[in-house]
Amino acid sequence: MITQEPMSSFDPEPFLLSFRLAAATTVILFAVSVPLAWVLSMSRSRFKPFVEALISMPIVLPPTVLGFYLLMFLSGRSSFGSFIGNVFDIELVFTFPGILIASCVYSFPFMLQPLQSGMEQLPQKLIEASYALGKSPLKTLISVILPNIKPSVLTGLIITFAHTVGEFGVVLMVGGSIQGETRVASIAIYELVELLDYRTAHVYSLILIAFSFIVLVIVYTVNYRSRITRNT
Repeated sequence: MITQEPMSSFDPEPFLLSFRLAAATTVILFAVSVPLAWVLSMSRSRFKPFVEALISMPIVLPPTVLGFYLLMFLSGRSSFGSFIGNVFDIELVFTFPGILIASCVYSFPFMLQPLQSGMEQLPQKLIEASYALGKSPLKTLISVILPNIKPSVLTGLIITFAHTVGEFGVVLMVGGSIQGETRVASIAIYELVELLDYRTAHVYSLILIAFSFIVLVIVYTVNYRSRITRNT
């Protein structure tokens, strides 16, 4: 018979760390994904499917597999990890910078794909008209393309943030569980279950369920309003 431990006090720190990680990941991926999505949307190269497949690998790979190879890549024994440690004096394994890099890799396709899809659906004449008016590619991207794919931008931002909040396997492999450094909400739930503290685990889990539901409602509302606007 399993004996349930008494409920421990609620600790908001894992949620604050999860939201901090998600916010940083979302900002970084948006800055990287916007120009890359534009390049891919305009590309007609035969290598485009291979690039898209490589970027999309985190969607189909088991998180532990991705986390294992990221752990090897970021460790001090690798050339990259050793270089970062020697030049910048930053440890990437079992630290916040390490799980930030891992989160960016893991959530990359969730930001890139909505942006690329939105850009590919834009009428080419709109971009050509911008160039004809003398706008540079950068101004065209900022003042023409992004304003016309707002639903795609919002979808990418929201899904990336929510996906990062719920990360478990990749973060656990690269960062372990260090209080205030790498112990995010999903890892906290796992440890509470190990301790048989199901009541606190219920509270933590319900918070993430409510958060995920709200995020999905926002995404579907944005997409619904976008379709209504296009049809009117």
